[in-house]
Amino acid sequence: MDAVDAPANADSPPGRPARHRFSVDAYHRMSETGILHPADRTELIDGEIVEMTPVGSSHIGAVFALNRLLMRAAPEGVTVSVQSPIQMGDRSEPEPDLALLRARPDGYRTPPLPSAADVLLIIEVSDTSLRYDREVKLALYARHGVPEV
Repeated sequence: MDAVDAPANADSPPGRPARHRFSVDAYHRMSETGILHPADRTELIDGEIVEMTPVGSSHIGAVFALNRLLMRAAPEGVTVSVQSPIQMGDRSEPEPDLALLRARPDGYRTPPLPSAADVLLIIEVSDTSLRYDREVKLALYARHGVPEV
């Protein structure tokens, strides 16, 4: 696997084990070869493979309700995305709970994945992950120019 082009310990303080950050391409290869499985529920954030928190019925209900509202309210030319990956640079591929994307003629059926440039709005439903979503994912979305979260 190809880690991002950086020294192995570039993100590790002296005396701590080296951290290896992965590219989106390496992350995809891990899925294609069976190293990562869909049931693993992971996302790539700043080159690190992060296990997503389990979802409970409150979270599921909120996502379903918001999805219904967005599907009714979304204007022509906007796609509602539910828990699908969005590529952000070469080291991140979060899976926000909901996103409004600029529509594409192919309906996102062919590569590439949606990117930050396609995003109009991201919604994260945060039961147990509020702090992480605010401190890590919000910063990621801001760095990549997502206009609304």
